[in-house]
Amino acid sequence: MSKINSLADLRKMKEELHHKIALREYCDEPEKVVQIAIGMATCGIAAGAKQTVEFFIEEFEKRNNPAVITQMGCLGDCTKDPVVQMTLPGKEPVVFEKIDSREKVVEIIEKHIK
Repeated sequence: MSKINSLADLRKMKEELHHKIALREYCDEPEKVVQIAIGMATCGIAAGAKQTVEFFIEEFEKRNNPAVITQMGCLGDCTKDPVVQMTLPGKEPVVFEKIDSREKVVEIIEKHIK
């Protein structure tokens, strides 16, 4: 995190964080955008799910793609963590397993969302 030296720095940081929070949790019409839910129970976190969330946020921001990125609990098979459930508008959810790198996140976005 960068050092805050002025009120302008604080405002800039607030805007950046607000955008990240909005990308993760809020949307007026979530059924019209890509929805990403990442398993964040203890098992998912231990397998790297926090980093997976960050990778999705960063990659959607780079592409200026609207999306809702949220957390979900344990899906029951810890050997497959981190687990990502993606729902495209008007489609059934698709589950991806062992999404533990930026490369895998980019592959999902390029092959299934773009």
